[in-house]
Amino acid sequence: MAAPMADAATLRLRHRAEQAAARLPPLQVAAERVAATVVQGVHGRRRVGQGDAFWQYRNYEFGDAAAAVDWRQSARSQRLFVRQNEWEAAQSVWLWRDASPSMQWGSDAGLPTKLDRAELLLVALTALLARAGERVALLGGGHRPVAGRFAVERMTQQVGERRQQLTGLPVIEPLPRHARTVLFGDFLAPLDTVDPIVRRLAGAGLKGHIVQIVDPAEASLPFTGRVRFEGLEAEGNLLLARVETVREEYVERMRRHTAGLGDIARAAGWTHILHHTDQPPQSALLALFHTLTQRVGP
Repeated sequence: MAAPMADAATLRLRHRAEQAAARLPPLQVAAERVAATVVQGVHGRRRVGQGDAFWQYRNYEFGDAAAAVDWRQSARSQRLFVRQNEWEAAQSVWLWRDASPSMQWGSDAGLPTKLDRAELLLVALTALLARAGERVALLGGGHRPVAGRFAVERMTQQVGERRQQLTGLPVIEPLPRHARTVLFGDFLAPLDTVDPIVRRLAGAGLKGHIVQIVDPAEASLPFTGRVRFEGLEAEGNLLLARVETVREEYVERMRRHTAGLGDIARAAGWTHILHHTDQPPQSALLALFHTLTQRVGP
């Protein structure tokens, strides 16, 4: 018997998702490659809770319920032991990437733009988290977190449709307490505008991770001679007769800005990763995925 045909709306949705995925062909490849490397580590992530899977025994502590005591294990020694099970509820992870004009720049035709790399990392991370059973959603995307293959398809579609953004900072919206958020962007905005947003998210109980994506030319200012710099976000233009005369000062200012961003993250109990677009995406994904799925709890 032939399978029923998908309705027109489903076909249109699938077509749009495939178009978005086709625009980012390296994304799926990178996600699967990294997933194959880290998927074994997922099994090491355990948390105490109400699941059925046994995790470990621990010594009885004052206040523990008598029902929590494993009397059979305790009978084998002179101490009381409490049986702990693994917490099996998936966490919600909300992802965001800066799609402002400054992100749509790359210093060399052989390098991805910062936006291309941000979307590659974002959707690849979605694939890894979905494969680990976590629920994922795009911050500001208007949808609740979901798990499985649909999470990857929906995320790929959404980043393809939402490539216009006026500001380089995320919009604050109510999120579940104890959820996690990962923010991808260059974060070149003044630190005094980044800090209150991070503080507000952290104050709402969110654990967060900042992935700062920078073009190598932004880090080192390798240009020489007469160079005209054009602002991408209404900053105006700047003409330098000998750009190499300001290189040392520029590099130091970038270093201080990046260090300051790291300080903001640490003060909020968050993490900060610096990633250059000439580096392989797998390195950032491995570090980020390990941070998101590391074992927590006693």
